Amino acid sequence: MSDWTESEGTPLPLGASWCAAEQAWNFALYSKHAEQVTLLLYSATDPVQPLRSYRLDYLRNKSGRIWHCRIAAAEVQAARYYAYSLNGPSSKGPFERHAFDADKILFDPYARALYFPPKFARAAACRPGSNAGQAPLGVLEDPRHAFEWGEDRRPRHEHDLVIYEMHVGGFTRSASSGVLPTSRGCFRGVIEKIPYLRQLGVTAVELMPVFQFDPQEGNFWGYMPLSFFAPHHGYASGAAPCAQRDEFRSMVKALHAADIEVILDVVYNHTGEGDEHGPLYSYKGIDNSTYYLLAGESGRYENFSGTGNTLHCANRYVRKLIVDSLRYWVLEMHVDGFRFDLASVFARNADGSLNTADPPIFGDILSDPQLGGVRLIAEPWDAVGTYQLGRGFPACRWLQWNGRFRDDVRRFLRGDEGLVPALMQRLYGSDDLFPDDLPNAFHAFQSVNFIAAHDGFTLYDLLAYSRKHNESNGHGNTDGVAENFSSNCGWEGDVGAPEAVRALRRRQAKNFCALLLLANGTPMLRAGDEFLQTQGGNNNPYNQDNQTSWLDWDLQQENAEILRFFRLMIQFRKSHPSLGRSRFWREDVSWYGTDREVDMGPRSGTLAVHLRGASQGDCDLYIMINGESCERRFTIQVEAPGLWRRVLDTTLAAPQDFALDADRVVLRSAQYDLGPQAIAVLVGPAGPNASG
Repeated sequence: MSDWTESEGTPLPLGASWCAAEQAWNFALYSKHAEQVTLLLYSATDPVQPLRSYRLDYLRNKSGRIWHCRIAAAEVQAARYYAYSLNGPSSKGPFERHAFDADKILFDPYARALYFPPKFARAAACRPGSNAGQAPLGVLEDPRHAFEWGEDRRPRHEHDLVIYEMHVGGFTRSASSGVLPTSRGCFRGVIEKIPYLRQLGVTAVELMPVFQFDPQEGNFWGYMPLSFFAPHHGYASGAAPCAQRDEFRSMVKALHAADIEVILDVVYNHTGEGDEHGPLYSYKGIDNSTYYLLAGESGRYENFSGTGNTLHCANRYVRKLIVDSLRYWVLEMHVDGFRFDLASVFARNADGSLNTADPPIFGDILSDPQLGGVRLIAEPWDAVGTYQLGRGFPACRWLQWNGRFRDDVRRFLRGDEGLVPALMQRLYGSDDLFPDDLPNAFHAFQSVNFIAAHDGFTLYDLLAYSRKHNESNGHGNTDGVAENFSSNCGWEGDVGAPEAVRALRRRQAKNFCALLLLANGTPMLRAGDEFLQTQGGNNNPYNQDNQTSWLDWDLQQENAEILRFFRLMIQFRKSHPSLGRSRFWREDVSWYGTDREVDMGPRSGTLAVHLRGASQGDCDLYIMINGESCERRFTIQVEAPGLWRRVLDTTLAAPQDFALDADRVVLRSAQYDLGPQAIAVLVGPAGPNASG
């Protein structure tokens, strides 16, 4: 090791890193425009007055655009937290280009954990003047500490992949969750609920944002991130500065042991610093024009995210930040994949225009060897109307949230006319959106099919409300999507709903579940839908850290029939590889109506599907779908007398609605009368090595 490296530090890696050979800390911070950088070190007991301050000399402590230094541990043994103070050129007006403010304490974008002092105040970061003692600080983890991963093994699911979208806090915050009081709303709460997830049968959890977000900003969902490396401190049950890191890793390890993949919903399109009125925590004060897209000479923040700012993903150092973050969560936190919020923002050029040819960040991710086997899922749109579903993302790797599946299935089941062709396309795997012809060669599994997600109505609310009820959010019911393709089944809300309405809602919930899990593609469930969680018609409860958003686990008993149906339907899908394939069904599928031909007319709502399973070593399946308001007689078009057995019929009460193998009725006739707004599934002749 050369003497100047020991005395000056190194520009890489960025962040605070421990150098064991030298028993020293290396600090490295990117800032293109800063003229003065001061490193501040704090003790565990005083977050106001720095223990030591190091003013970096650009002639000694700067390489290119990175400021760096190395400090022997013996000099700062009492240091537990760190931050920076930066100064630089001023702008013509507030936040026009630069936002340097030497009074502000700024956390390191690469900090692995953030500490919020007792007097932390978001307001102090929004107004002029010092925020000392009120600012989040980076944590210097004890270098002797190491997490014991043991023999952690990453699961990898294919045809049996069933994703379960959940919010770590809302999943177990309610006392009805039954987890220990200290675990409620925490990573440990998820661990305690793993037996439930196993029994339900899901094979991957997709966690809504767990990156550190501002505890005073009011976004319960977590879509206003502060740090792309630090887990959210509010999800830790322990008070130690790095408890959130260890508890997150313990959760991942436990989920892996249960053969469940961990996918993170990640927000790399913006930060919680907002627009020119928002707080100055880090990125703005470190290098405003590097990190954010700014509108021309005005310097106003571009807002393609709908949250006040947009990350400058065309900048190579911002791209490096994102790829370094992904790599960190894979290598050090052992996650298995990522769902990218508003992923179309990745395609924005420096001037805000859309790069539809080859956004460089996709190449950066694709070429990184550490990210080669990681699941990548795009939300293929942004907040200003850009909609890139089925395009804009590399076909060889990226899965995509299929909003067309959601909308077409909702519209079909509520009785909209002319939806049979669209339903066929969605069940087939949406080859219109993910074509497998040259030069694309998409796969069917790249369509992530879903009925409901965090953003919008719950499954039950789709069936109980014809309009949104977001008054409690404080925006005069103007927030949230207006068109949800929902139907209240004849009664708005729950209070006083007749039993006939409730029965129809239960049947339709089963229909939604069946179509989702019978379709080719990758199914995703919203947590709580399996027992009819409700948000009272609120389709945008982003700021509702209360019973509106917390899962009500008592509904398991109240809606045990629905929970049983979901569990058995998931089990059915996993046992039939014919349903979820890498490729489209092609010659293995035949489409019928109530008779031989599919009725494609505008008033038709019936469809039958014969899926042959021999090529997959599976049973044949015959699916009958009646979306109309009257009973229809289907003529089964495939001769297999005495071999077709009924698995499910959503008109029947439990347990006949989904029959276990020994209880499945054998059909003796080619005619089947299917009630209104219902689905029936038959299993038939088996291919080699098939299971029924």
